[in-house]
Amino acid sequence: MSELQPGQKGTVALVKTNSKVALRLADLGLTPETCICVVKVAPLNGPLEIAVRGSKLAIGREIAKNILVKTKRG
Repeated sequence: MSELQPGQKGTVALVKTNSKVALRLADLGLTPETCICVVKVAPLNGPLEIAVRGSKLAIGREIAKNILVKTKRG
């Protein structure tokens, strides 16, 4: 997820992190097959703002690197 740019959409494929973080992300709605859209990317390695299930979340870069997202090409 950390490589997506503002406006790009994708579907969560896999969350590969420790169980505590994965559980918190699931509580926030970030589960496999969930559609997400990157709203903003903060400069200087700051967090990503994403839209997911009608809410906006800020996700730190280190966590975002462990959220694998499928995107459509074309």
